[in-house]
Amino acid sequence: MERYMNNPIIKPQDIPDIKPDIINATSVFNPGAIKFNDKILLMLRVQNRARETYFVMAESEDGIQFDIFKQYIKWEGLEEIKENIYHLYDPRITKLGKEYYIMFAMDMDSGCYLGLGKTTDFKKFEFVGVVSKEDNRNGVLFPEQVKGKYLRLDRPNKNQLVDGPLTGSEIWLSESDDLMNWQPLKKVISGRDHYWDELIGAGPPPVKTSKGWLCIYHGIAMHYQPIYQAGVMLLDLEDPSKVISRGRFNILEPRELYETVGQVPNVIFPTGLIVDEYDENGFAKLESSVKLYYGAADTVVGLATSTIEELIEKCHVE
Repeated sequence: MERYMNNPIIKPQDIPDIKPDIINATSVFNPGAIKFNDKILLMLRVQNRARETYFVMAESEDGIQFDIFKQYIKWEGLEEIKENIYHLYDPRITKLGKEYYIMFAMDMDSGCYLGLGKTTDFKKFEFVGVVSKEDNRNGVLFPEQVKGKYLRLDRPNKNQLVDGPLTGSEIWLSESDDLMNWQPLKKVISGRDHYWDELIGAGPPPVKTSKGWLCIYHGIAMHYQPIYQAGVMLLDLEDPSKVISRGRFNILEPRELYETVGQVPNVIFPTGLIVDEYDENGFAKLESSVKLYYGAADTVVGLATSTIEELIEKCHVE
């Protein structure tokens, strides 16, 4: 992928003060992305100086210059959760019908779970509920039902890092009839020991192409210090638990200073993907350009570009 020449596109100093909760923001990263009313919207993960986390919307005509809203998202219905909620973070946005669903991680007393919210206008946000029964992260909804079922990719957290949190080395496909109650179907891929993607997790929501479901995921090389990178895979359209191909190489790795130095060094974390063109059947055009939005060093937001065809080609490099 090709980095935007003036990266990072959003920095902590770009976040307006939203008193009394956000003053002189510490970091902004891992945004969800969607097209809405001919604009590109980002749902930013913003941390304040207390390391509290908020979602703040931003909008753009060109996907590069963003106007950042001077308020943060307040989820209607979240107050019904009785357990302590410490952080909501890493949103992914998927349009289903006329509604936009946001899946995100929730840090609570009992662990990390997947939360689901929705909106129709990106002004009013409804919390739908907690949608995982066990510790889980990196949940991403498919943009349409397959064989009458809602599908998502997720990452069960079953690996305990030494002096660190639970994490995961497998991406799973799960299904639901109602978006609330989910059943794991099948493991899609595992991490590859000793290589760039030893630990893994889904990135932006899958993109429907004539060649299959195109998925960007993150991989972590567990060297002396973890290195977060982005890679690609292609899943079967009718049965997304089947992997058509998976790229051998990463497509983006920390190289620039803003990616290697920050709150968490050596991190590229892909969470938002904008596809410019779809055909009349809902498939992303092979020649379409794409914009990938990612968190860099857990501190800033970066932008990288490519095409659908180029990304599919990288899936087949073995």
